[in-house]
Amino acid sequence: MDSALWQKCIEFHGHICPGLAIGFRACEVAIEKLDLTFSKDEEVVCITETDACGVDAIQVILGTTIGKGNLILKDRGKHAFTFFRRDTNEGIRVVFKGFEKDVPREERLKIILSAPLSQLFELKQPKDNIPPSARIFKSVECTGCGEKTAENKIRVLDGKFYCLDCFEEYSRGWSR
Repeated sequence: MDSALWQKCIEFHGHICPGLAIGFRACEVAIEKLDLTFSKDEEVVCITETDACGVDAIQVILGTTIGKGNLILKDRGKHAFTFFRRDTNEGIRVVFKGFEKDVPREERLKIILSAPLSQLFELKQPKDNIPPSARIFKSVECTGCGEKTAENKIRVLDGKFYCLDCFEEYSRGWSR
């Protein structure tokens, strides 16, 4: 384990916890299997299936962020992370196996940080294809609130443009 990198993750996240350790170790798997390095732009993409602590480690170690468009939250409540390399189109889904019994927090942390990666994670083929690179959309003024909104998030009603907050959804009880 790279203790300097672990310390950097702790500083970014704000505290030490098992969740942060899961993300840290998931990065070890991705780096080992895909030969990844820190992503200055969108060279590495991560689709995370959780919004938990581990995502902070992934941001620090691999440089994936929501703002760059190479960190995508697909919240399923799972400690599962799919990593892609854009230059080779390779990907791997790294799924935390969890614990079979109730293990105290401090013990979980020790196990996660020291156990062999194969004991902690199941490696699978990605469920998703590598997402396209991030796009920049034009801004459109909302008729309701007057705020500029990305055109891909605008709704049109009677020829007027509305942001998602101002648009009154019409579903008549059915959903798509």
